[in-house]
Amino acid sequence: MTDVPLASFLQDEDFITACYIAAAILFIYGLRRLSGPSTARSGNLIAAVGMFIAIVATLLKEEIADFELIAIGVVVGTIIGVPSARAVKMTAMPQMVALFNGVGGGAAALIAWVEFREFQPKGPAGNQTQELVTTDVMIFLMFSTVVGTVSFFGSLIAFGKLQEIVSGRPILIKGQQVVNALILVAALAGAVYLVADGPVDHEGIFIGVLVLSALLGILMVLPIGGADMPVVISMLNAFTGLAAAAAGFTLDNTALIVAGTLVGASGTILTRLMSEAMNRSLGNVLFAGFGAPAAIAAAGGDAEGKTHRSTTADDAAIQLAYASKVVVVPGYGMAVAQAQHAVRELTDELEKRGVEVDFAIHPVAGRMPGHMNVLLAEADVSYDKLKEMDEINPEFPYTDVSLVIGANDVTNPAARTDESSPIYGMPILDVDKSSAVIVIKRSMNPGFAGIDNELYYEENTSMLFSDAKSGVAEILNEVKALG
Repeated sequence: MTDVPLASFLQDEDFITACYIAAAILFIYGLRRLSGPSTARSGNLIAAVGMFIAIVATLLKEEIADFELIAIGVVVGTIIGVPSARAVKMTAMPQMVALFNGVGGGAAALIAWVEFREFQPKGPAGNQTQELVTTDVMIFLMFSTVVGTVSFFGSLIAFGKLQEIVSGRPILIKGQQVVNALILVAALAGAVYLVADGPVDHEGIFIGVLVLSALLGILMVLPIGGADMPVVISMLNAFTGLAAAAAGFTLDNTALIVAGTLVGASGTILTRLMSEAMNRSLGNVLFAGFGAPAAIAAAGGDAEGKTHRSTTADDAAIQLAYASKVVVVPGYGMAVAQAQHAVRELTDELEKRGVEVDFAIHPVAGRMPGHMNVLLAEADVSYDKLKEMDEINPEFPYTDVSLVIGANDVTNPAARTDESSPIYGMPILDVDKSSAVIVIKRSMNPGFAGIDNELYYEENTSMLFSDAKSGVAEILNEVKALG
């Protein structure tokens, strides 16, 4: 007899609402702790606990009946998700983030499709019934459909570019912006028609909106170069959050509304901050075809008439070992070579010799927000050594040696001096103001922006041509040999 009151209590709407409120508090607190590297791990766990509470609370609802199908989904998702997350290399984390983000947008679109089908006539002819749908529900449903589908297919293209399945260069078609605009107008027109006329007997139009939204997501991301992928991932993340929030309104689910709104708002803010870090508007990122061959040619990105100075591991070791202050500037080259552990060992060895070592982190270094922070944290580099751009830039004039490991565009002085450069005005790390600069790079090839880096030809710059991991390891051995 005691089981019945307990079951009634657990399914009570007030209890479920209280659970949602607790989950929302944990979401917000966890998100707040994600703002700093030292608290990010606990913030992620706190938010995960909040999500667990929200899921359990949702499963307690009386209308949830098909637990067998839910269990199958949980098992399949676990079988795919856990091994994938554990096996993924840190260099491939941006791809994983893009893929997971896209799955969220796709889930929101599928929810919208399922809800749309609920409004269609059921039963044999002459005995048709369908649920009534209000205009506001249809607005949220169609918003979730369009934005979720754009996020899903756009994220797939972002994944393909980062995984090098699709070319990282901008892929442009003739009249790209006009085509995208026409597709957007057509998708919105279909969505507005369904909102105005109702969903009954219009599933063909709904599928048409899905197809148009998918094309828009693909064609919107294809023209964007690899250098802009951090901004694109952040923007698509915001799209997914907004689509999830709209799905929450459709399902009348408080937790989904709160979680989706938080993701949408934080993703939007992050997108704006990253665009500012590149000194470019979001419109320029989306529509300028940054990194296209024409832009590269216009920038005059070649080494004709320029000379660079090469160095060796033993010379670099001497410079670093006898410096007072060293700043390490990590970039995507460090990530590709999995050099973060070797970098940490070099840092430890230099500090044993009394050298002050810090790390300069550019907001868009790597292929996703916080990419360098994640890599260095994995290698147990102390959080207090990770300095953001605004904090570290004033220290470069007092730095003996800046060690640049695979960072390219974010250290290019052309952003300050060359008005014809496509990165002109972009805030950069002022490594060229150091007394000496050592760049570990495999070749003189340009980075994802496709332009030459003027830093490599400065008088105080030396180039160590090597894979990042091998180069750092050679320097480390030479430092140890100095005794």
